[in-house]
Amino acid sequence: MAKIKKSPHRVLYRKYSSNIKYVTMVLSVFLITAFLPKQPRFRYEFEKGIIWKNKDLVAPFSFAILKTTPQITIDKNDALNNILPIYTFNTGMVKEVEDVYLNEFDVKWRSSGLPENEKAGYKKYSFNLLKLVYDKGIIALNVKHQKQGKIYDFSLVENNVSKTLSSGDVFTVQSALEYYGNTFKSVNLKIRETILNLVEDHLQANIVFNEKITAMVQQNAVNSLSTTRGMVQKGELIIAKNSVIDDEIYQKLQSFKEIYEAQTKTIGDSKLVYFGQILLVGFIVSLLMVFLKLFRKDIFADNRQLTLILLVTTTMLVSLTWAIKLNLPSLYYIPFCIVPIVIRILFDTRLALYLHLLVILIAGFFVPNSFEFVFFQTTAGMVAIYSIRNLVKREQLLLSALFILSAYFISFVGIALLREGSITAIEWSNFVPFIISVLLSLLAYPLIYAFERVFGITSDIALIELTNTNNKLLRELAFKAPGTFQHSLQVANLAEAAIFKIGGNSLLVRAGALYHDIGKIENPQYFIENQNTAVSPHDKLPYEQSAQIIIKHVHKGIEITRRHQLPESVVDFIRTHHGNTRVDYFYQSFLKNSPEKFVDENIFRYPGPIPFSKETGVLMLADSVEAASRSLKNPDAQSINALVERIINYKLEQDQLDNCDITLKDIETIKLIFKTMLMSIYHVRIDYHQTL
Repeated sequence: MAKIKKSPHRVLYRKYSSNIKYVTMVLSVFLITAFLPKQPRFRYEFEKGIIWKNKDLVAPFSFAILKTTPQITIDKNDALNNILPIYTFNTGMVKEVEDVYLNEFDVKWRSSGLPENEKAGYKKYSFNLLKLVYDKGIIALNVKHQKQGKIYDFSLVENNVSKTLSSGDVFTVQSALEYYGNTFKSVNLKIRETILNLVEDHLQANIVFNEKITAMVQQNAVNSLSTTRGMVQKGELIIAKNSVIDDEIYQKLQSFKEIYEAQTKTIGDSKLVYFGQILLVGFIVSLLMVFLKLFRKDIFADNRQLTLILLVTTTMLVSLTWAIKLNLPSLYYIPFCIVPIVIRILFDTRLALYLHLLVILIAGFFVPNSFEFVFFQTTAGMVAIYSIRNLVKREQLLLSALFILSAYFISFVGIALLREGSITAIEWSNFVPFIISVLLSLLAYPLIYAFERVFGITSDIALIELTNTNNKLLRELAFKAPGTFQHSLQVANLAEAAIFKIGGNSLLVRAGALYHDIGKIENPQYFIENQNTAVSPHDKLPYEQSAQIIIKHVHKGIEITRRHQLPESVVDFIRTHHGNTRVDYFYQSFLKNSPEKFVDENIFRYPGPIPFSKETGVLMLADSVEAASRSLKNPDAQSINALVERIINYKLEQDQLDNCDITLKDIETIKLIFKTMLMSIYHVRIDYHQTL
């Protein structure tokens, strides 16, 4: 037989695959630390209303006490309120109105049939009175300036000279018309009416609000405001040990922290800071690797799964550094609960909690109010893990989000009461980031689907979909090989009950049981459970060929499931459910009928491998016991008890369970469950003394 030449890439991968995990670990450490802030970190954590447990804090240098945001807002509002709206006086408007007014005066006078000998006098008199009104000024009132009444003060700029006036000191269009009507004298009512109508058409404001100049003056006033209120001198005591951090001390500490961090950006050694970050992050990631090597050897040995874990960790921490650099209003917008949700669904509870704690510990070094942050995220992450312990329904996803939000709310209110001592003082707007974070946490579920496809990991959600008997492949099995389908259902029930009792992944066992004989779709008539006549197709075949047909269903099953892209964790059940046992019926028949012939035992032996986990081991036992139970002619408690003992003991003698982490105690538990369930299936009255 020609020797298959192995790909050099595959040879290199196998040679160095054990080192890839360490390269990935180092790469993740450098990626995380590359984006973190590189200035020294302020060493103290403090909150209002908390007792200062550190030693007496003395100012190492002089610094200004920064105003609080509410104080700055008050100062800003006061400054803006003290600035009067600025209006400009349009001195050229009288000239613009004069020509138009005088021309229209002649037209109106003539069309009204008024005496020509009086026109010149009234023309001059009426315009001079109009000019007097314009000279005093007509203001265009602005509603937003009438805060406490219709009359308000304003600054009037005329010829680059500013003076303060009241809106009551000048005319409005209405008051100007009233003034004109009261002042203009004429005994001829027609003349009076004509001129008043003409004047009304030519009255318009020449004192107009200048929004641009006002905004510029307001901006200059705001910019000139001081952001500090007093100084702390070098050597001055900021706070003594065991003192309560009140509002004033809190502001001093906050000011000290901001000045300190601003100074260390320029005087701190960023290389040493970077080295410190590498030490801390590297240490914590190393703890993760040690945990996996000690307690989850299967993940540690699988570079794909390990890469996924490091990818989730790195992505979350890089997101944190991105948020810090963008100066997000709150770091609680970041959905840290995505990590425990993803890891719990793809792996297990213990790893999810451990990894979440490590991520939060790393993040705690670089966020303000570290203890508060760690408390919020740790409790929320634990609730997230507990709420999806058994994810079997879609509504659990939304319920999980609701539980996480409740955890945040309880922590938020508790910490706020601890800090403020008053419900009315709680700033409820600060809870909004937590709501956004929980909504973003729902992105975990499409991410899980993507990770399953990319990294070949099977989640409980995927297993639930696979165990649906309306699945296309299972429907085909039920149609082409109904006996095998019924056998698979019974095996699934037995194996699931056993693994649930001794501990293991019951969903995975059920999926493996439903598909373990899927290869029988190819030639269902060669398997006894699908034969409905007394004549077997094996009667006309040599024993060696019959054995190969039976054995072939394992290879066919692997081929079919891989063609349908079923997870490898399910394919493993097909590969191992017969281990490397013999097809004893045809082997013994060959020995009995051809004693003189040499027999190659490998022709009658399954290719293996033997089961390598609790789940695959339990399935092998359930498959053998269920198949053998069908041969019982008169099943009773005694025969079922003897059959289970014989089948399982035979598997142990054949070393089929050597690679499984199944204890002798587990074996006894499995036997009891199988006996009890088989008696129930065959309607046998259970004698518990015989099953023990």
